[in-house]
Amino acid sequence: MIPGRAFVASAVVAARFLPVWLATGALVIVAAIIAPNALHSTSWGFVLPYMTVLAIAAVGQMLVIMHAGIDLSTPGVISLGGNLIAGIGVGSDHKLAGAIAACLGFGALIGLVNGLFVGVLRLNPLIVTLAVGQIVLAWAGKYSREHVVGSNSSVPQALSSWASEKPLGISSVFWTGAALTLAVGILLRYTAAGRRFQAVGANPRAAWMAGLHVRTHVVFAYTAAGFLYACAAVLLAGIRVSIDPAFGSAYLLAPIAAVVIAGASLAGGLASASSTWIAALALTLLPQMLLIRGLDPAMQYVVFGAAILVGMVISGDRFASLLGRVLRPIEARSAGPVGTNQQTS
Repeated sequence: MIPGRAFVASAVVAARFLPVWLATGALVIVAAIIAPNALHSTSWGFVLPYMTVLAIAAVGQMLVIMHAGIDLSTPGVISLGGNLIAGIGVGSDHKLAGAIAACLGFGALIGLVNGLFVGVLRLNPLIVTLAVGQIVLAWAGKYSREHVVGSNSSVPQALSSWASEKPLGISSVFWTGAALTLAVGILLRYTAAGRRFQAVGANPRAAWMAGLHVRTHVVFAYTAAGFLYACAAVLLAGIRVSIDPAFGSAYLLAPIAAVVIAGASLAGGLASASSTWIAALALTLLPQMLLIRGLDPAMQYVVFGAAILVGMVISGDRFASLLGRVLRPIEARSAGPVGTNQQTS
């Protein structure tokens, strides 16, 4: 790659993922000024676990968005997963492993169904995942009414005890989520399969011409996303201890917002697991800051919604596109006249 082109590519990639880091840093500074209690250890004890749940769900959503898809089945998968853990576990530590396995298995299965409809049958992902999500949510409600009632609404104590542990002073939920995110990031960036996955998302037609199985990668993206939503359900169940009818309902749009704010494009292509994690931190810290400030609940939603809108308007994807247009003349000048860089020595 010629120097000018390398410079443009590096600048555009940096511009895509840098804004969310700067914005989160600015949010921390603002919190330190107007709501310093939001940065105390007690507050972080709440923020970090819930941020982790959102981050894991967002990383799953990221895999789908990398292939120009979208997944609205997230609340249904999380709700069903939580109810399965409570219903199968029935408060018994001996049944916890089976309950978690059922949660993860159903999550991957639901993702597979989404993937087959979108990747193989070529149906609209928005409609498909919304419909599948509603079916799963309804089934989760029916299962809850029949099996998760009274004392059975609590998860096995071993799970809640594990979630309350704090190795090195930080929640076990956080460390588990960080390990999952790190694994996804390493697989995407440093393995041949991960690079093929990114290539298919960036340019499906070129990937198909190169002999890659585009539909298989799309199906895998939804399946892996469903598995990660189920992982988020396990972590959330450990934090919440008991399963209620609203379990998982907050994870419909927040994971999508986190991915887009982190710099990913809804048209597919590159995304960053670490930047998605930082976006999830910002989206969790902001409500905590507003709560500590004593803002009226209605106004909290107004400020939170406005922050998401602003974040999407100035997202790294839009900034990277603008920077690419500005720097394109540099690339053209560095390339020189046609054929100049193709001369042989």
